[in-house]
Amino acid sequence: MPQAYLQWGIRCLERFMGMFALGILDERDMTLYLARDRMGKKPLYYHAGKGMLMFASELKAMMQFSCFGRKVDKEALALYLHYQYVPAPHTIFEDTFKLLPGHYMKYDGRQLSLHPFWSLPCGEYVPMEEDEALDKLDGLLTSSVSDRLVSDVPLGALLSGGIDSSLVSAILQKVSERPAKTFTIGFKETGYDEAPWASRVAKRLGTEHTELYVTPGEAMEVIPRLPEIYDEPFADTSAIPTFLVSRLARTKVTVALSGDGGDEQFCGYVRYWSTLSMARAVGRTPPGIRKAAGSLLNLFSPAWVEKIYVPWRDLLPQRFRMANFRDKWQKLIALLAEDTLQELYRATVCVWSKEEVKNLFGLTVKYGTFERGFEADPAVSILSRLMRTDLLTYLPDAMLTKVDRASMAVGLEVRVPLLDQRVVEFAAGIPETLKYRGGSGKYLLKKLLARYLPEELFERPKMGFGVPVELWLRGELREMMLDYLAPQRLASEGLFSPNLVSRYVNEHLNGTISHHHRLWALLMWEMWRERWLEGK
Repeated sequence: MPQAYLQWGIRCLERFMGMFALGILDERDMTLYLARDRMGKKPLYYHAGKGMLMFASELKAMMQFSCFGRKVDKEALALYLHYQYVPAPHTIFEDTFKLLPGHYMKYDGRQLSLHPFWSLPCGEYVPMEEDEALDKLDGLLTSSVSDRLVSDVPLGALLSGGIDSSLVSAILQKVSERPAKTFTIGFKETGYDEAPWASRVAKRLGTEHTELYVTPGEAMEVIPRLPEIYDEPFADTSAIPTFLVSRLARTKVTVALSGDGGDEQFCGYVRYWSTLSMARAVGRTPPGIRKAAGSLLNLFSPAWVEKIYVPWRDLLPQRFRMANFRDKWQKLIALLAEDTLQELYRATVCVWSKEEVKNLFGLTVKYGTFERGFEADPAVSILSRLMRTDLLTYLPDAMLTKVDRASMAVGLEVRVPLLDQRVVEFAAGIPETLKYRGGSGKYLLKKLLARYLPEELFERPKMGFGVPVELWLRGELREMMLDYLAPQRLASEGLFSPNLVSRYVNEHLNGTISHHHRLWALLMWEMWRERWLEGK
């Protein structure tokens, strides 16, 4: 890296591939450069204030200094409640920021400036036949996986049994000289266990597979560690299984490949299709009728509707077969109240809505970072704009953050073949019909995976990688939640409305409405606050 900088200057970043976060001090003119890889796989924080500049790969490193004030940025807290994570460039602290992916910072001792060295392609499609696209993607992924096998330590793959991780594992097995090591964890709770699918995939591929079933108690033992692992409040419940599978993999390997990035590039999330459908409906339906329909649907308990839905689920078209039905039902009601594409999509991904955040602690969510994906030419299709939004925000700030912190906490390095620059640029340049077709996403990935596995092993409803927090908050975690979200505790802190929180707690415990995502976000905040603000 120093040799590259000496030869090409800071433009050497354009030649780098893979994941990195780096700092370069050029002593010839005492200029400091900080840079972060294109997709944001690795973190880089900096603090600018009080006549100094600090930078680190973890916030906890800067928190060791007494001059770092640890003053909470309340606008960032509002964003956290809204999205479950603090979006870049914000952090939970004032005057402290995340460097955006694909950017570098220049500091000459007087001025600080930010510059992009790469941008995500958008709207520049190359006509391509399906067979040609399949061969091209197969070659790119094979090269990407092979490049990530360069290691002098044991290497394996995290296998959930889903399309992305199965494809990465299949290619790993193809290029490995010996059976690849694959790892998965399972849960006994219905609707959360993908381990049987992963086992079938591993058996068909012939990998050396390790499977571990985790009890609720073992999973919940991870919860007190989360504030330490993530530095910032972070409320994605899949952080728990991600830590557990990373810990399992670390018992046998030091480096593991993951399948992250497939959903965001190849239209894999149901929310893309639902937002597309709603956006079309918005154009045809007067706002009054939509909002009246939302009010009508809100009269029905999600639990009651679920009882009607479940017996019919397997008879419905694939795109209507969904796990976590109650969440989807509540999201549908929220969608009916929105008007623009940004508002519609935000309603599908937010936890505490803009109105709820204001009622909770009196602040209005100030948008900005989320809108980067919508800055594309309006002629770019809705699905492409939604995927672009996630690639610029949700992927680096939530998904990659989750995997990086959880894996590094146990000394495991995770590499992400689907986010190789060549794969990303290829995916951005192929027609949308190769991603979404017939009411289903990941068309090209599924076609490619069918070269390695029979379709019956992966053609099934998307499950996700979660834990039954909704049930835990009514059971094993009930006392913890009641303690951290006690009205007297919240009143003494002076941030959140104790009455509103108590109402949500009671509604969740009674089973009237599922508020587990909202309550989990508050619980993670309170635990983080206890660790890093009260315990400093």
